[in-house]
Amino acid sequence: MASWSTADIPAQTGRTVVVTGANSGLGLETARALAVAGARVVLAVRDTTRGTEAAADLPGEVEVRRLDLADLASVREFAEAWTGDLDVLVNNAGIMQVPAGRTADGFELQFGTNHLGHAALTMLLLPHVTDRVVTVSSMLHRSGEIVLDDLNWERRTYSATGAYAQSKLANLLFTLELQRRLTAAGSTVRALAAHPGWAATNLQGRTGNRVKDAAMAVANRALATSAQQGALPTLFAAVADLPGAGFAGPDGTTMRGAPTLAGRSPAASDPVLAGRLWAASAELTGVDLPTQLPA
Repeated sequence: MASWSTADIPAQTGRTVVVTGANSGLGLETARALAVAGARVVLAVRDTTRGTEAAADLPGEVEVRRLDLADLASVREFAEAWTGDLDVLVNNAGIMQVPAGRTADGFELQFGTNHLGHAALTMLLLPHVTDRVVTVSSMLHRSGEIVLDDLNWERRTYSATGAYAQSKLANLLFTLELQRRLTAAGSTVRALAAHPGWAATNLQGRTGNRVKDAAMAVANRALATSAQQGALPTLFAAVADLPGAGFAGPDGTTMRGAPTLAGRSPAASDPVLAGRLWAASAELTGVDLPTQLPA
């Protein structure tokens, strides 16, 4: 699949896709490519004004709905309003290396937004999903550590980079355990993950440190690929015939290139850790695997 591109996306007519964080960056480019292919695309965004502006530039049937992943009440509201089939859920939204903060429910901001919000959303929407769930991770998951007795950085000294890496490792472990549970339940729905490599988006440059943000801007210009290129692994995971729990990413050694199946860290492949994180996440959010699963 070395030459895989948006030209390889099969017709998506009649399919419905939700993309979180789709008003800019990777999410917008993911939504654009799927809309071009004929899908009905729902932009799930925190700022509906920006979402509406983004949707105006997209073809086909595009809808904007509000979703704040840092607020479980908003997650529940979004899911409760959903009716009908949902072919693909793309858990794309995220924040990266931001200053210490808390979600509306008191979770560490990056873990709460990037992992817990998406985990709860997936569980609540899963009875509607007919094809797959794609969750966007990062190669920085390799430096992540899941500290089960301090997931929300209440006892550790906060590290913006460490918290981000933990959340991205959690994304992969969530995908692994979700696929295990779907398979055990006899469901053909697939859970997959993807990472963009190094793509220049507005995800970077939010550290609150002017020196770090300036250095990231320079590195982006010199080394990063475009948001369009960075979205390809997500699109690959959303439409290609890949195995459950597969992890898509660029094939290049510099985190650039055409999408293919990527490797992951040993921690991201640990089924015991995945199960323990799942249990902890369900306890924190109050949301677990639904009793009614898609066949």
